[in-house]
Amino acid sequence: MANAKQVEELKLTLLERKELIIKNIQGSRDSIDSLKNSECKDEFDYAEISSDSFKEGIIANQQVKELGEIEDALKRVQDGSYGICDMCDESIAIGRLRAKPFAKFCTPCREIYEVEK
Repeated sequence: MANAKQVEELKLTLLERKELIIKNIQGSRDSIDSLKNSECKDEFDYAEISSDSFKEGIIANQQVKELGEIEDALKRVQDGSYGICDMCDESIAIGRLRAKPFAKFCTPCREIYEVEK
C-alpha cells in the first residue's frame, strides 16, 4: 500500500496531468472551431478539414474521459480510499499507481474487469 508521502506525490502527478489535459482539451476545441471556420476551396479541402475535425474530436473525447478518471482519483485521495481496489478492496501496488495514478483496480482485478467488459 502507498504511504502518505507516496500518495502526496501521486496526487501532485494527478493534478499536473489534470492541468495538462484541460489545456489540451481547450486546444482541441479551439482547433475544431478554427477548422469549422476554414474556407473549403474544393472537395479535398472539405475532406481534409472533416478528417482533422474528427481526429481532434476523438482525442478530446478520450481526454475528457481521462479527466473524469483523474477527478475520481483525486476524490479518493480526499476520502482516504485512494490506492484501494474498487473490486477486491486490496491495496493497489505502488508500481501500478505510478504507471497509472488514476487506477481503480489492482492488476488481477483489472484483468477480470477487462474480460467482463
